Amino acid sequence: MRERDIDPAYRTTEADKSLALIDVIKACTNAPVTKALVVGCGSGREAGLIARGLEANTVGIDIGGDFDFDYAGSKPAELMIMDARELHFPARSFDFIFSFHALEHIPRPEQALAEMARVLKPGGSYLIGTPNKSRLVGYVGSAASFKEKFQWNLDDYKQRLKGKWSNEAGAHAGFTQQELFDMCSTAFGRNPIAVSSEYYSKLYGKFATWMKLTQLDSVLYPCVYVFGKRA
Repeated sequence: MRERDIDPAYRTTEADKSLALIDVIKACTNAPVTKALVVGCGSGREAGLIARGLEANTVGIDIGGDFDFDYAGSKPAELMIMDARELHFPARSFDFIFSFHALEHIPRPEQALAEMARVLKPGGSYLIGTPNKSRLVGYVGSAASFKEKFQWNLDDYKQRLKGKWSNEAGAHAGFTQQELFDMCSTAFGRNPIAVSSEYYSKLYGKFATWMKLTQLDSVLYPCVYVFGKRA
C-alpha cells in the first residue's frame, strides 16, 4: 500500500504506524486474512487501512463517545457501536483480530480478551498492542503538539509519584510486555510472541535495533505488541 491509498483525512504520522503494523501482520500470519475484527477502532480510519492492506472483510467496533466514525475514510471497513466485553458476533466469526490503544481503557480487560478469543476461529491470529507501562516517555509518535505531549508525560509522572500508575486508578498506564503476554496467553490458550521490536524496526530502522541491542527497549518503546494464535 502506498501513501496515495491513504484517505487524506488520516494524518500521515498515524497512517505510517498503521502501515508498519500491517507489514508485521502480513509477516506473522503468513496466510491470507479473509475476515478481520478491529476492537477499539476509534474513527475507523485504521480499520479502513487494515481492510485495504490485508484485502479482508473488516469490521471495526468501538463503544463510542470519544470519537465520531469517519465512514468515508474507513471504507471498505464496516463500523459498529459495540462494547468489547460483549461482542455481538457468533463464535468463530473472524480469522484475525486487531486491537490497539483499547485494552487500557476497558474495565475488566480480561473479559474483552475472552470475548475476542470467543469470536476468533481456532488457529486464527491476533495482534494486540497497548501503551508500555514501563516506558520512560510516551506519546512520541503521536501527531499531537509538543506542548500536548509534554503535558501528557507530566501527568503520567504525577500519577506515578502518587502511586496511582494503573489503568484502574485513571492513569493512561497500559501494560508491561509481560502483563500483556500473560493476559493474551490466558485468553487465547497459546503463548504469543512479542513483536514490539519488529514494529519499531519498521518505523525507526537502526535506532530501534540499537534500543534492543542495548536492552533499553523495555523502557524506551512507548507501546508493546504481542502476536499469537487461538488454540
